[in-house]
Amino acid sequence: MLDLLLCNGAVRTFDGTGWAEAVGISNGLISYVGTDRDAPPARRRLDLRGRLLSPGIIDSHNHLLLGFDPDAVSLEGAHTLADVRNRIAEHAAARPDLDWVCAENAVYSVVEGRRPNAADLRGLTDRPIFITTYDQHSVWLNDAAIRVLGIERGASIPWGRPELDDDGWPTGWVTDFYTSAMTTAGLKGLQRDIPMYSPDRRYRRITSSLEMAAASGITTVVEPQVPLAELDLMYRARAEGKMHSRVITALFHPVGADAEFRRDLREAVDSAPADDMLRLGPVKLYADDVIEPHTAAMLADYANRPGHRGASSLPPNEFTAMLGELDRLGFQTHTHATGDRGVRMALDAIEQAQRSNRTTDRRHGIVHVECLDDADLPRFAQLGVVPAMQPRHCSPDLVAGTWMENVGEERWDRAWRFKSLAESGARLAFSSDWQVGEMDPLVGLYSALTRAGLDGGSAWTPDERLDLDTALRAYTQGGAWAWHAENELGVIRVGAKADVVVWSANLYVLEAEELLGERADLTIVGGAVVHDAHREYGEEPTVPASAAHSGHGVPTGSHTGWAH
Repeated sequence: MLDLLLCNGAVRTFDGTGWAEAVGISNGLISYVGTDRDAPPARRRLDLRGRLLSPGIIDSHNHLLLGFDPDAVSLEGAHTLADVRNRIAEHAAARPDLDWVCAENAVYSVVEGRRPNAADLRGLTDRPIFITTYDQHSVWLNDAAIRVLGIERGASIPWGRPELDDDGWPTGWVTDFYTSAMTTAGLKGLQRDIPMYSPDRRYRRITSSLEMAAASGITTVVEPQVPLAELDLMYRARAEGKMHSRVITALFHPVGADAEFRRDLREAVDSAPADDMLRLGPVKLYADDVIEPHTAAMLADYANRPGHRGASSLPPNEFTAMLGELDRLGFQTHTHATGDRGVRMALDAIEQAQRSNRTTDRRHGIVHVECLDDADLPRFAQLGVVPAMQPRHCSPDLVAGTWMENVGEERWDRAWRFKSLAESGARLAFSSDWQVGEMDPLVGLYSALTRAGLDGGSAWTPDERLDLDTALRAYTQGGAWAWHAENELGVIRVGAKADVVVWSANLYVLEAEELLGERADLTIVGGAVVHDAHREYGEEPTVPASAAHSGHGVPTGSHTGWAH
């Protein structure tokens, strides 16, 4: 007797090339896959009415900690300085209770031909203004913020590098924000200086992001960058029953951290309770920064800055030694690299670690891979390295202007090479990079299929478009493989965990543009319904049974194959 039978559907199993009509669930696991006619009896049946049922989405790079702050203003879709000023002015007028006026998701090209600066924000409020860019790598301040932070007197800040003009005066632009902000000193400084980074407001971001994940069909979330100092926020979400999707927590390794810090990472992972819903272990590294402010490491000069190629996070020999030690300690790494030189340095380091340590099957990942040289394309498959990429990032409505101009048209064919990597045998693992991009995986699927903006305009670099099956596989089976969970997740097979999503239609019969009008109707994690758009299951969404916990807010549970 099954607990639940999902029948009369189009079931994409990703078990070989398989399709089925029905899926049975018992005790949190998939216990039947096949035809409606042959299905065992079930305590409950749900008619899918031809809708697609797939493995649950594994979002392999989703910043739960970033989320959206309800006390900040979103600048998403604000493409002109006038738009930015209007939104901030309205927010400042509506919230006189806030000591700081904070905003998120600014685009670099909001001011044409130069970086935004403090002068662009004059006349809006006498309070300090703090704005993060959409990729979280830069901050934009007004004059009041510069004064409050002491930057005008030459003071440094632990969470970024203030840009100075030719006279040595701060412009109001701060680079290297995200890499600095997650260090112990950077986070402490942020929490002291900027109210938006208080622990309670950070926790609100996590819980709201987790709610959104379940509603989006995401059954496993990889939070790619958690400082050791904020691990308690993840345990709190777990203990308070907010973790409806499984969470893999990558621990942040600051640039320049020493061997003692790496031992602290090992201790944090080894002492973590075995848990079916919350796993620690991957380590987040940075090979370079980002292309938009010319801080990613490139093999050739930036097209619009002759003589400048950006910089790697560390000299190659130091980066190689650091990654090699982490590999020797048993860690899987998750390395940010956007420029083609940054990607090459990461691949070189992984190759050297495998050779020196004689390790195999770590499945180290390189995140973003925005610009990839021909010579390095086959190395992902050869080395077993996961390209953890975000389809939405290649949309022309995001990269037109600053990104395209910085890289130059001659190198556009190196951008986000999804199809080339897939055809080379690399194991793509797709993700949203929320909140840099929309969390909804249907947006990512649409972007992978079209390489067009959400307005349906012309495709950019269309030769790298994917078909739906390859893209959906990268969001499911590919993600499971990336995190050593291919026998449990990302597949509909008897014995796998019952992490599945029912979509609002059979996505395979739709045109790419129609994907944006669909949604996740039902999300099931470990056999528990955690999202039910139509209340068709008839009960309130719940926490998976394996998310039970006890004692001092520390989760407990069986550790079933979630490899460190």
